[in-house]
Amino acid sequence: MVKLRKDDEVVILAGKDKGKRGKVLKVLRKESRVLVEKVNMIKRHVRPDRMGKPGGIVEKEAPLHISNVAVFNATAGTADRIGYKVLEGERKVRVFKSNGEVISGR
Repeated sequence: MVKLRKDDEVVILAGKDKGKRGKVLKVLRKESRVLVEKVNMIKRHVRPDRMGKPGGIVEKEAPLHISNVAVFNATAGTADRIGYKVLEGERKVRVFKSNGEVISGR
């Protein structure tokens, strides 16, 4: 079960970018991976195409496994886990495990 969503602020827990924070750009559910803005940057050699797009070396984000990131809790200032809670209107929301605060979002 993937508990992260696009535009969540996350902290990197493992790897070369450990400790960095960034925004989730895309969640790849089938592979259990996420793309995080300006984290895990790689270089790719790209050929020019017929439409006039130039070739060269392009830097882009590579996917990270979902187990290596955690949602950033702004009130606590640390990484936190996510749980679910059903509110009185039978609406299911995401909450932080540490303090039970509802995660803002959609």
